[in-house]
Amino acid sequence: MSLVAAALERRGIPTVVIQLLRMVAKKVRPPRALFVPFRHGYPLGQPNNPKLQRQVLEAALALFEVPTPDIPLFAEFPHNP
Repeated sequence: MSLVAAALERRGIPTVVIQLLRMVAKKVRPPRALFVPFRHGYPLGQPNNPKLQRQVLEAALALFEVPTPDIPLFAEFPHNP
C-alpha cells in the first residue's frame, strides 16, 4: 500500500497508510504513515472493538491536519494494550 500511496500523492491525492511494519515503511517511505502495535492482519486492533478501531482511524485521519513540508511523516498510535 505504501507504493500506491506514494503514486497517488504524486497525482495530488493525499494519503495515509496504517502501517504494521516499521522497517517496511522506512524503506518504502509512504507520504504519511501511522505505526500501530497490533499483530498482522489486525491493523485496526482487536476484532469487535469499535472504540479502539475508531481511535486508530481518527489518529490516521489526524495526520492530514499536520503540516508536512518534509514528507514522509511518521507517527505512532498512542495505544497502551
